[in-house]
Amino acid sequence: FDVSQPTISHHLKVLREAGLVGSERRGTWVYYWVLPAALAKLSTLLQTPAVPAQTPA
Repeated sequence: FDVSQPTISHHLKVLREAGLVGSERRGTWVYYWVLPAALAKLSTLLQTPAVPAQTPA
């Protein structure tokens, strides 16, 4: 990746706090994985058609 390790760690922390990934610390390493149920829920949310904006009269 073309970003620094602290940046990746920060974003993984944000995803973990949002409930999209799980994590487990093993010594100095932290292992992350996608939570399928959370990803499915997010996918459903993102597929919802947008309501067209109304134009002012």
